[in-house]
Amino acid sequence: MKKAVVALAGNPNVGKSAIFNALTGAKQKLGNWPGVTVEKKEGICKYKDIEMHIVDLPGIYGLTASSIDEKIARDFILHNKPDLVVDIVDASNIERNLYLTLQLIEMDANIVIALNKVDLAESKGYKIDAKKLSEKLGLPVVPTVAIRNKGIEELKRAMYNAIKTKIKSSLRYNDKLESVISLIEQKVVEKRVLPEYPSRFVAIRLLEGDEEILRSANLQEEVIKQWILQRS
Repeated sequence: MKKAVVALAGNPNVGKSAIFNALTGAKQKLGNWPGVTVEKKEGICKYKDIEMHIVDLPGIYGLTASSIDEKIARDFILHNKPDLVVDIVDASNIERNLYLTLQLIEMDANIVIALNKVDLAESKGYKIDAKKLSEKLGLPVVPTVAIRNKGIEELKRAMYNAIKTKIKSSLRYNDKLESVISLIEQKVVEKRVLPEYPSRFVAIRLLEGDEEILRSANLQEEVIKQWILQRS
């Protein structure tokens, strides 16, 4: 049986634990992340010919590594390179949740979206077209109500297919922003800035002034500004 590592990511209170429990059942183990007291949950989900090792990442709003939880999540995705990231999105608070989704896309991760709490979204009068959202993001989107076990089989199937095919999003921003990202990315590649990370991810983090990435790359924000000005 093929083995695969799957990370569960999402904002706090999106129903991540419910999805983790629905996927793993009783096949779980608890511990702490190395060197910290943050709880680490792991479990097994077997589907067809794949045994998925599920790792429940801490609940986070973004991947700037400004908190220990964000650093744990970002380091796990960048260094461990899981075969799949299941991004749990709260359908009733979708705008805030999609910020993390965009950052995961920038990390060049293999992603499936679990659009959770669709019942709550509907009760608030929201109508979310999962198919259109999937087309816009270039990723599989599976509506779920995890606490009622709805959509879990469909989610497992989408996870299985994504591990087999490794579909990655081609989502891009507007032309003006993309031209700046492209410029910085060229410099990142030329100067071998953090070559172990995806170059586009590094470029965007540098553009945003991410302190952790700037420190790791031994760069100052002024240098990034000069790169941009040289093109003007």
